[in-house]
Amino acid sequence: MVAEHPPTGAVLALDIGGTKTAAGLFGQDGDLLRVVRAPTPVGAGPQALFDLVAALLRDVAGYSAVSGIGVGCGGPMYWPAGIVSPLNIPDWVDFPLREALASVYHGVPVRVHNDAVCVAVAEHWRGVGVGTRNLLGMVVSTGVGGGLVLDGRLVSGATGNAGHIGHVVVDVDGPACACGGRGCLEAVASGPNLVRWASDQGWSPAPGGTWTGESLAASAAAGHPVALAAFDRAGSALGTAIASAVQLTDVEVVAVGGGLAGAGDLLFAPLARQYARHAGLGFARRPRVAPASLGVHAGLVGAAALVLAGDVYWTGS
Repeated sequence: MVAEHPPTGAVLALDIGGTKTAAGLFGQDGDLLRVVRAPTPVGAGPQALFDLVAALLRDVAGYSAVSGIGVGCGGPMYWPAGIVSPLNIPDWVDFPLREALASVYHGVPVRVHNDAVCVAVAEHWRGVGVGTRNLLGMVVSTGVGGGLVLDGRLVSGATGNAGHIGHVVVDVDGPACACGGRGCLEAVASGPNLVRWASDQGWSPAPGGTWTGESLAASAAAGHPVALAAFDRAGSALGTAIASAVQLTDVEVVAVGGGLAGAGDLLFAPLARQYARHAGLGFARRPRVAPASLGVHAGLVGAAALVLAGDVYWTGS
């Protein structure tokens, strides 16, 4: 649905991931007014992907003026310049996303951050972390990422990549990771890597199914031993990484979102077991580890907050 006349002060938000790209229109009160989505093209080239982004923004808000644009995009990136090289979006290597958007939307702030950081921001602003000052937010999906809110403010770090828990090492002899390392959490627990491991162990989707995390979860729910083992492996890796991160950061809440989090206890039961095993210090056993509450809109909500609540969640120029 096209918004021909967005309300005064409306903010555009983008959530650009390896599987899908979404654009949303938010009022000044933070309410999501409209949203459109499309599959993220693969192999079409950098300009074609940006053209899709621009078209989604037009679809959701027409050509009317807005007061700002917040963007969550896969990383890594140069921050706050918004030059992105997402591991799961190979068409963009050192793509000047912030500059490209600013050239289309003149005179309004454009703020680009990691998509997983935006999920962390969303859960602190409007989700399970409301009322807390210290939160680790995570996305377990095509990739695994995260973001940190400490002492009530987003921590971006030197390059904007603080909280990137997906590249905490959980198995020093584990599989190679797209980042160039080995044994990273993402190499074990992301959706594509989870499916790849299960396939190598002999799993295949049920008739009519697809080679996706959703099909793997359906097989696990039906009792398929390899699918169950795959989720146990991923959940255990998540529990190990979260225990390490909590003992480093002393957060109050860990919000776990993304497509694989929808598997529920298949993922969270081994996560909790392994977390309890490794969270040895008393303060590390206190945090609440919970599913993220904002679902598919979390990335958009966090991206909007970069503009609407920039005094808390934006520290860049």
